[in-house]
Amino acid sequence: MTDLKLLEHLETYLTEHRKSRFHDVLQERTKHFTVATEDVYQLHNTSAVMRTCDVFGIQEVNIVEEVNSKSIDREIAMGAQKWVDLNRYGSVKHCIKDLKQNGYQIVATTPHTDDCELYDFDVTKKSCFFFGRETEGLSKEVLDEADCYLKIPMVGFTESLNISVSAAIILQHVTSKLKKTTINWQLTAHEILEKRLDWCKKTIKSHDEIVERFYELKK
Repeated sequence: MTDLKLLEHLETYLTEHRKSRFHDVLQERTKHFTVATEDVYQLHNTSAVMRTCDVFGIQEVNIVEEVNSKSIDREIAMGAQKWVDLNRYGSVKHCIKDLKQNGYQIVATTPHTDDCELYDFDVTKKSCFFFGRETEGLSKEVLDEADCYLKIPMVGFTESLNISVSAAIILQHVTSKLKKTTINWQLTAHEILEKRLDWCKKTIKSHDEIVERFYELKK
């Protein structure tokens, strides 16, 4: 449970503008959709996807690093790593298992014989959009476990897009469409309190010392 007294105390260190900003952003956050990247080679691509998730209100990002393990590029992410929750996995099997246990359908973003075009995608289903490696695309394991296959309509000679561009197109479309439904897509009240506390700690310098003093005074 979130310590409400601690949250209230930490928020006294924030400006009114920052507190208002936290409130407004959290009203648009969702876990109805999430994103997973699988062994992406180029560091800036994963970082850019994270930034895209923050922009469109996706609270959680899942990164599979079965082959490649790298740090988030702070310059590309533009601070998004502070506001988006990152789940890291050493295997795609573990990632998919967790996602399915949490009620997500696995959506492979790739052309396929049984694929669905973006404009026809059913946004009512809780979904994780998987994006694959720059050259090979998604692994056979993801394709075999996928509940559906999603493609972006393209009419030019080029048959693929950079994954961060694909993520931006897909997330902009599905989040806009989702918000026009009556689905309860927002974070729960408890999740919002958790993020307020988390974001306070990530914003306030020397927050560890402030928290320590707070609990000392409560003794």
